[in-house]
Amino acid sequence: MPRILAPLPSCSRRRLLCRPLLAILSNTFSASARPLKPPPLPLLCPMLAPPPDASNALSNAAHSIAESFREWFLLPRRRRAEPSALDAIYHALGADDAAALDALPLSEELVLAVLRHNPRPFPGDDALLLLRLRFFDWSGRRPHYQHTRVVYHCIFRLLSRAHRSSVVLDWLRLFSNTTASAARTRFHDTLVVGYAVAGDPQRGLSVLGRMRFCGVGLHAFSSHILLNSLVEASLHDFAESFSRNLVASPVVTCIRIKSLCRQARLNEAVALLDTLPFAQASSGPAAGLIVREFCRRERFAQAAQIVDKFSSGDVYGVWIHSLIEARKLDTTLQFLSHKKEAEGYIPAERQYRKLVYRLLHKNRLGEVYDLLVEMMEEGIAPSRPTMNATLCFFCKAGLVEVAAHLYRSRMELGINPSNDVYNKLIRALCRVGDTEEACVVLEQAIADGYFPGRQTFSMFANVLCQEGKLDKVRLLLDRALKHEEWPMDNVLAKYLVALCKSGDVEAACEVPQMASSKNPKGLYRYEKTYKSLIRALIFFKRVDELPRLILEMQDMGHTPTRNLYQSVVCALCEMSRYAEVLELLHNQLQRTELHPRICYNYFISGAGVAKKADMAREVYSLMECDGFEPSGETNMLLLRSYLSSKRIGDALSFFNLVREKKAPGIKLYNAFISGLCEASKPEQAMVFWREAREKGLVPSIRCYEQLVFLLCSVKDYNSVLKVIDDFRETGRPVSAFLCNVLLLHSLKSGDLLKAWKHSRDQSEWATVEPEKIQGQGVGRFLIGELSMMFASALRNTDDLEDLEVDIEKHFPVDLYTYNMLLRGLSMAGRMDSAYNLFERLCRKGYQPNRWTFDIMVHGYCKNGERSEAERWMQAMYRNGFYPTWYTMRLYNNASLRAHHNKAISFVV
Repeated sequence: MPRILAPLPSCSRRRLLCRPLLAILSNTFSASARPLKPPPLPLLCPMLAPPPDASNALSNAAHSIAESFREWFLLPRRRRAEPSALDAIYHALGADDAAALDALPLSEELVLAVLRHNPRPFPGDDALLLLRLRFFDWSGRRPHYQHTRVVYHCIFRLLSRAHRSSVVLDWLRLFSNTTASAARTRFHDTLVVGYAVAGDPQRGLSVLGRMRFCGVGLHAFSSHILLNSLVEASLHDFAESFSRNLVASPVVTCIRIKSLCRQARLNEAVALLDTLPFAQASSGPAAGLIVREFCRRERFAQAAQIVDKFSSGDVYGVWIHSLIEARKLDTTLQFLSHKKEAEGYIPAERQYRKLVYRLLHKNRLGEVYDLLVEMMEEGIAPSRPTMNATLCFFCKAGLVEVAAHLYRSRMELGINPSNDVYNKLIRALCRVGDTEEACVVLEQAIADGYFPGRQTFSMFANVLCQEGKLDKVRLLLDRALKHEEWPMDNVLAKYLVALCKSGDVEAACEVPQMASSKNPKGLYRYEKTYKSLIRALIFFKRVDELPRLILEMQDMGHTPTRNLYQSVVCALCEMSRYAEVLELLHNQLQRTELHPRICYNYFISGAGVAKKADMAREVYSLMECDGFEPSGETNMLLLRSYLSSKRIGDALSFFNLVREKKAPGIKLYNAFISGLCEASKPEQAMVFWREAREKGLVPSIRCYEQLVFLLCSVKDYNSVLKVIDDFRETGRPVSAFLCNVLLLHSLKSGDLLKAWKHSRDQSEWATVEPEKIQGQGVGRFLIGELSMMFASALRNTDDLEDLEVDIEKHFPVDLYTYNMLLRGLSMAGRMDSAYNLFERLCRKGYQPNRWTFDIMVHGYCKNGERSEAERWMQAMYRNGFYPTWYTMRLYNNASLRAHHNKAISFVV
């Protein structure tokens, strides 16, 4: 009959404790490898009272889960008896308490009990073996007591299981030199068993030959051990010959079946199995041996027939183990489900544990969860490996709080964390950002003799670098260099990047010295190493090393980007290192990584960004002298250099020079018009804009945006209308920036709206029906109608909702648009509507910035609502922003007025 474990009396209570886990994870777990994450909470206004927080529910559920598993982990300790006298004997052995040991009444039963006992606390395998050998030696020297053959067999087996066969052989060699009298013939029995257990059955056969020469035979138990040893040593002929001389028994038959399986004579093994009585075949290991061998040879159909024929818990256990070893996890789960439903079969803990580990390795977290809960409900006490697998499961499932809670109670629960547990727990803590707890776990792992693997080490160092905890990264690297020999170049590269970002360039320059001595340049195989060093040196204006680093970067096979070239050339030009710029250019032209024309363009661009137009012009001249005709992009870069340096006359002369050689294209016009706008030259920008349009060229959207922005800033709204009309004729989609600029100036004053009305009355648009105007989408309707809607909505509360909808019809709104709407409502004194609008933009997914909070504080201060202004100021600080100077002055004045009024009321 299958073995059925009765549930504990507290099973129903534990099942109730597990229900929070079922409720939260039943719809979340799947066979996929994705970790569990709580659903994202909606972004709400920071001043609103939060709804029932889902995070609190998850935290409470995690606590319930941890408590239920904690109770399960305590099950093995609760099932153990109180500390026995055998524990006291081991304590005395460890403390060398001779007085306590001398008082023991030695007997064969007591010695065997001590040797077979596992004391608490468990001292470790090696230490336990040493204590057992010490007791065996001490007890053998006591008067009035002598070790028996059974005791020797026991100590031999313990040494063999500990892989100390050499010790057994040394002992037997020592014993063999002694002369055995006829009264001690059983001593040869011990020698045979000792050699058999030590893995030298042939010498055991020699001793058996001497025994038979003296007319003495082996004991049945010793014969079985010798026969099994011959099979284990693959001496099947000797085993077959020896078994013929033994009395037939189920043990001998089982060993013969084992020998046949080892020889792949499975049909004979099955036939021999049928000779055994059904009860002995079902309960003994014989059927399991055949099932295991069939599975090892992937003959699962024949194995299943044996399992169906000899339905017992032992055969089921072998079948489950073999299926798991063959990676047939689905078949195993189906078999377990069927047998549990049909026969009530519950596998042993070790089979559960092996299946859990396999499923965990495949990231099938749903099935792992089901098995763990099933073990809890059936009252199966978990072993230490099962506890470790459970911790790994919680780490993979994203329930880090539960894993950390159980880990912190590891001493009480008897958990002995493995290297895998430490790795997964550290990675899980890093994923949730709890680096402080991860550091504590790492310290304990190192104290226990473990060090994180490469993936864990790299992830942990990366998270610490991102959080700016560089001192802890340095300690971690120092320990890694002491414990590991594998190169950590990728971690060192991240550490170097983080040091550069923090401004510690001196420490960053020392990082290469920490690299592996076997590969000192391994750190520089990462392109980001050079980029970080170069940008850090640029930031601190230490430009001496820049040319060398650029060249070394290319020698290592990296190609510097245009931005990097531009940054280096710009930094050198800003420090007036013109000779070094030309030398670097000369070195670059001798290399083949870049085309000479592209190289010239990079240097001209860098000099232009540094506003060193003379240097840019010199590089331009060198290009012409070297026989390379400047391209349109080169001309555009030099033109931008003149414009960024505010040398408008030189820019105009160069533009005319280019125009004499070849008609300029739209890119050159875009660069010239944009540069004039940036230089605040609206008249010249309009001239070249008209020139481009007269030639049929269409400027870019950015060019239109800059032109409209400049014209609005100088309040030349008539020109703005012309540019907008022209923009409408191009048929391009309107940009959010363009519309935001128009709304901003509609908010500042009514001049833009007046100019639109005046222009409309004098144009053909006065006779066009509004429906046709609205169909244009952009143009004068964009200015006039949006401005009118904006002004109307600020006056009428009912129109505010419609205003958002109407604006979204005409252009893509962004946070800047909402900030302008908030500013308009604030100026109109409608802070209730501004509050509602703030809530709506948060619910739509926009993240308020500094200006959003500043507008709200500013509006409440102007309305005299000092308490509301203080609440919003606190919310502003919580979100990491600070008010503008003008808003801060209003806020302080409001605070002073509030204190003044309070003082007057107190006096009155």
